[in-house]
Amino acid sequence: MKILQLHSNFIEYRPVEKEIAIAEEAEPKVYRLEEVVVLFTCIEKGDTPENAYRAINEIKEFLDKVKANRILIYPYAHLSADLASPSEAIKILREMESYARELGIEVYRAPFGWCKEFSISVKGHPLAEQFKSILAEGKTAKEEIVSRALEAEEKLKSYWFILKPDGEMIPVEEFDFVGYENLKKLASYEMAKSRVVHQQPPHTLLMRKLEIADYEEASDPGNFRWYPKGELIKSLIEEYVTEKVIAYGALKVETPIMYDINHPALASYLHRFPARQYIVKSEDKDLFLRFSACFGQFLMLSDAQISYKHLPLRIYEMTHYSFRREKSGELAGLRRLRAFTMPDCHALCADMEQVKEEVIKRLKLSMEVLEGIGLTRDDYEMAIRFTKNFYESNRDFIVSLVKIFGKPALVEMWEERFFYFVLKWEFNFIDNLDKASALSTDQIDVENAERYGIYYVDEKGERKTPLILHCSPSGAIERDIYALLEKAYRVYKSGSVPMLPLWLSPTQVRIIPINEDFYSECEKITEEIARHNIRVDWDDRPLTMQRKIREAEMEWIPYIVVIGKEEVSTGLLAVRDRRLVGEQKIRKMRLEDLIDEIKKETSGKPFKPLTMPAALSKRPRFHR
Repeated sequence: MKILQLHSNFIEYRPVEKEIAIAEEAEPKVYRLEEVVVLFTCIEKGDTPENAYRAINEIKEFLDKVKANRILIYPYAHLSADLASPSEAIKILREMESYARELGIEVYRAPFGWCKEFSISVKGHPLAEQFKSILAEGKTAKEEIVSRALEAEEKLKSYWFILKPDGEMIPVEEFDFVGYENLKKLASYEMAKSRVVHQQPPHTLLMRKLEIADYEEASDPGNFRWYPKGELIKSLIEEYVTEKVIAYGALKVETPIMYDINHPALASYLHRFPARQYIVKSEDKDLFLRFSACFGQFLMLSDAQISYKHLPLRIYEMTHYSFRREKSGELAGLRRLRAFTMPDCHALCADMEQVKEEVIKRLKLSMEVLEGIGLTRDDYEMAIRFTKNFYESNRDFIVSLVKIFGKPALVEMWEERFFYFVLKWEFNFIDNLDKASALSTDQIDVENAERYGIYYVDEKGERKTPLILHCSPSGAIERDIYALLEKAYRVYKSGSVPMLPLWLSPTQVRIIPINEDFYSECEKITEEIARHNIRVDWDDRPLTMQRKIREAEMEWIPYIVVIGKEEVSTGLLAVRDRRLVGEQKIRKMRLEDLIDEIKKETSGKPFKPLTMPAALSKRPRFHR
């Protein structure tokens, strides 16, 4: 059973026409309910009356929490492809209605089997929108191993707060979100605990239009094809993150992508990590594809000889790839995939005091990495999750993290620990559909060193078990690109000009001749700019100059240089700067000044050449 639960100011609906022969009787008039919790309900194969009772019990808890008592059960088949028969669906919907009345709930039900039109106004508080999946007893997903941590995550009792940089912690429902609209969206998204996406986010159009990436229909959903421009952007971010992590002091390694599911340490860890696995059979073994670099790095560390002098010991891998078998309804372009590139950096620490020092370093590293990629502090929000005991013992440390971040953060507090960590922080990007996606993250792991047999030798020569930190300073590389594209779309919707950061733009400079007489001059200028590690191309296609300029702008080229008689004779180039508007958009510059400007702006960032011909006429188009 699937339920989309919406706490609403009102809903109006009108039965239009019957869709099935056994549709319930109804008058084709407008029905209106105010101050109502609307339950868009989909009955699936295998659902029983017990599902109905469990669903209503959960909903009763919600009604008590928001001080409401009116519900509308609205049949809605669009939440699943595994539908029960109409007769069974009607039976269970009636059980829901009857049981709700027994509990004293004021209940209404829209007619089953009708095509209906409706209008709805949903309230704006963090709990107003929730998605529920009520599995029948004994029913599990086909051919899928679901970790106990993932199951617990859906049921775990959480307390939600907003923690301010000054240390004040306020229950979410009491916090004034004026000026913190994205934080409010993060709270709503996380508290609903639903990852279902009902429409494609805007970046999916941009990734195709800019020939960055696209869906691969011949593969499993959530696996992508990357075109030359996209592969370039992706590899540049990978190299930048790796440079930053190595400068921080991490040892770079590489580990396998699949492991024996029955390995003693791995089998228990699988059930401590909230992720769904891919299973591969090989001879007499069941192998799972890794969902992080933890497995390989921990096995490597368990064989290492480690002294207290080595701590904190940092180890790092850029995983190509990590795999998580996300639900198909949760997949959304580059935001949530099943195969992704994850920079994964662990650190072994001697004790909690060393942990705290290291977490602060990694928090600052993550902010520096995101800024270098092209995201500002205004582009993401912080969430911190911890156990109640850890908070009570380490309150000043937790507050210091929020103070460094500089904005209020969402807090999820657990009454007791189920996962292997006692604290986890995340930086979350809020996209144009108001969905949150974690980028950077770090965790304080108190279990896995012992589980994997990792130890160090202290000053007295005694074996001690370290604590482990799990950090991804950027989050998945694909998700960074998603965030940049969603940010660019937001810029476009605000009336400004969207673009990628200069160092990530596949083509940084495009040379456009006024006509064929200047082709040779354009080739010379292109070659000169390329000598300075700047990605440059030139448009030798038989198109009008105006169309060439328009297409360059549609590709978000940062600098467009038009070459004609005046530019050749004076040495002053007419440079169209994408960041500028109006008359200032066209700048007169000497070639060496343009080169110096680009080199200065991209200083400190990696460079890779564009793996396509410099002349546009020799390039294929990848997106039809």
